[in-house]
Amino acid sequence: MDYISAGDDGLTRCSWGNGTPDYVTYHDNEWGRPVDDDDRLFEKLSLEGFQSGLSWITILRKRPAFRDAFAGFDIEAVALFGEDDVARMLDNAGIVRHQGKIRSTINNAQRSLEVVDELGSLGALIWSFEPEPRPPTRDATTRESVALAKELKRRGFSFVGPTTAYAFIQAMGLVNDHWPGCVVRDAVEAERSVFERPVSSRSVDQ
Repeated sequence: MDYISAGDDGLTRCSWGNGTPDYVTYHDNEWGRPVDDDDRLFEKLSLEGFQSGLSWITILRKRPAFRDAFAGFDIEAVALFGEDDVARMLDNAGIVRHQGKIRSTINNAQRSLEVVDELGSLGALIWSFEPEPRPPTRDATTRESVALAKELKRRGFSFVGPTTAYAFIQAMGLVNDHWPGCVVRDAVEAERSVFERPVSSRSVDQ
């Protein structure tokens, strides 16, 4: 399998990043760049849950509608959602109308607030599972994604298994899985080198 390829613009990317114009933008500007903002971490965790059984391009194209439906993925706002909000979203054709995933997102917002109360930020928990630097991998799960999924489940989160957790780890920049030769790999690595990891005064057992 070719892990990198040239796009229509002549730039060499991870092959999946050349799939559609939406993917080009997402690959070049977002995927793998380190994130510490809690609302953005929560958004990605939520959307990865919605993606289960679907393609990421489907979720990516629906992301504006998801953001509108879930109050911009403001954790405090989503944590207060009730039955009226569930009904509203089940009637929203712009998103994935899966009741279990909608309720899971609300639950996960509530659990995220508990993490913030305990550790100071959701990012402090997430980044405690950053892997040691290593070459890119095609693995769907890793030791760290299994551990992160286990910890989130222990804390009451749902729809976050080891595969979902690793896709999240990749996207949020905890690893740089852009392949050597990819046009943005070095830029992503430079961002990671100066990125200040969120930390907590309390360690999380892995």
